[in-house]
Formats: sequence, structure tokens, C-alpha cells
Amino acid sequence: MPTLLYKGAIRDLRGDDLLPLSMIRDRYPDLYHREAAKYAERPHVMDHPVHPLDCRWTDVVFFSPVHPAPIFDALRESGRVLRRLGYWTIDAELLVPERTCILLKRHEPLFRPQAAEDYLPYSAEAAAALSQPSDQALHRLRNLNPTEPLLPWADIPHILHRGPVPVSAFRDPDGNPVR
Repeated sequence: MPTLLYKGAIRDLRGDDLLPLSMIRDRYPDLYHREAAKYAERPHVMDHPVHPLDCRWTDVVFFSPVHPAPIFDALRESGRVLRRLGYWTIDAELLVPERTCILLKRHEPLFRPQAAEDYLPYSAEAAAALSQPSDQALHRLRNLNPTEPLLPWADIPHILHRGPVPVSAFRDPDGNPVR
């Protein structure tokens, strides 16, 4: 059985590739403004280095090795999220290891860059080993108060891929091509 990675379903998808924010900025300025708004409270994050890939935060496409269900179940327990998250999957073997890395993401309230030591080489096997959310991450999500920022992936490992990813590689939760 393949190791799956997860990506929130993209609304208003354009083109044949899922693009990092830096490429969206040039090709689809209206989408860039919508997506960059996520960083309005912390714009400096967009310039954080992704050490092993020799690029910046906006040059990568983000995936999770953790299925979204336990994350959003924990958020529902906190009363912060009531709806289900639409998501897509991709076979972890399809990402090129030389263009991909793992970030052991840590909840950092000040949004400082993470150290180079927090990045690991990518492989499908390494992603599979990180497929369960930590008890600490689930506890944080279950206990969010109404004034805390809603950051579901703040302490969930990230898979970072530099550059575009073909939309044809993605499947919906039932295993059907997304397009």
C-alpha cells in the first residue's frame, strides 16, 4: 500500500500544476493576494529559509504526512472548527527526494525561522514514519482558546517540495483523479 501525503483541496485551481506561492504571484496575481493573506499577521514567514532546498518558504508546496482527520477532530473538540476539510492525496513516491525535504515543524508563537537541524532528508519511508500526530500536537489543538491563532499544522511535520507538482498526481479521498 502506498504512503500517502495530504494537501488541502485547492479551490479555484488554475493550470496543470500545483504551484508554490512565489510562482502563483507571477502567473495568477489575484490568487496570490488571496493566498498571501494567510500571512498578513506574520509576513516575515514568507521569507523564511528552507535550508536543504536552498530556497524560501514561498518557493515550496506543502504536504502533510498526517491524515487531516485526527487534526480536525481535535480542533472540533476545542470548538474552533466545525466543518470537514476537503483534501487531496499524493503517493509519497512521486516526489523527487532532491527537491523535497521534511521539516519537523514546531509550534513557534513568534513565527521565527526554524534551525537547519529541524530539516531532514526526504524519503517515502521517512514520511510514513511521521504519519501519526504527536500527543502534544493533539493536546494543543484540543485546548485552543477563542483568542489563539488557528494554526492546525503548527506542530505537525511538513513535507516541503520545491517547485510545481502536476495536478494529475493528486487524488481525492476516494482515490479518483482530482481533475
